[in-house]
This record gives sequence, C-alpha cells and structure tokens, in this order.
Amino acid sequence: MKRALQQDPSTLDAVHGKNEAGFSIMETSIALVLMTVVGLGAASLFYYSVKNTSSASDRALAMAVAQQKIEQLRNVDFTDATMTATAGTTTTITRSGRPYTVLTTIVDSNVINGSATVKTITIRVAPTNESASWRNLTSVFGSVTLMAQRTSLTLGPNRS
Repeated sequence: MKRALQQDPSTLDAVHGKNEAGFSIMETSIALVLMTVVGLGAASLFYYSVKNTSSASDRALAMAVAQQKIEQLRNVDFTDATMTATAGTTTTITRSGRPYTVLTTIVDSNVINGSATVKTITIRVAPTNESASWRNLTSVFGSVTLMAQRTSLTLGPNRS
C-alpha cells in the first residue's frame, strides 16, 4: 500500500496535505520592488555616464578652440591692435556643429614708462546652450580656461 501511495500523485497530496512549492504574492511583490530599486540605480548610472561623456567631448573641443585662439594671439606682434588691453571680449565660434562662447581678456601686467612690457592673456571657452541649467553645468564641467603671458622685446630698467 505504501508503494501505491508513492506512485500516485493524487494520493500523495491527500497524505501530506497541500504542499505547494510556489511563491506567495508577498514574496513576489517584495522581489519586484527590489528589482525596481536596482533598475532605477542602473538607469541613473547610465544617465550620469552619458552626461559625463558629453561634457568630456565638450571640454575636448573647447580646449581645441582655446588653443587655436591662444596661438592666433601668440603669432601677432606685441604692439598689434589685437593685443590691446581689454576687460573682456566675447565671441561665438562654432566647431563640429556646436557653438562655443570665447571670452578673451588681455591685461597689461607690467607697465614701465607708460608702455606695457608684459601682457597676460586669458582665454575662457564654454559650450553655449539655451538652457540656464545646462549653462550652469557647463560653466563647471565643460569650460576651459587658458592663460599665457607675452613679453615685449624692450630691455628693462635693470639692463644696461
């Protein structure tokens, strides 16, 4: 008789009761909530990685624009009109379909007998976007600032 109970599944349920081996609705709900939290965490990581990749690309192009502008100012004469001291000149340059704001500041660092002997050039390049929140982010993550100093060929007062 014992052998017959082991072979017949209907009599096995009658002997042992209802032993169901599935998940309850509570276990399933908790697992779903945990998977949702993990999924949202992964989605936010994906969002930040895309954002950082985009800002790295902006910084690389901004660096190229700034280097080009610095080289242009290095190639002109020290007394050229483009080397006149300014509080800041803003221009917009487009590279790879992306507009960049270029702020050029030239300061006379050392003035002897009314003429400058050293000029400090500061170039700040930032990607341009209409959105105020994006502008705040790019001012931190996407902008590049380069500084250079140019000296005149005149001899200083301590040189004889």
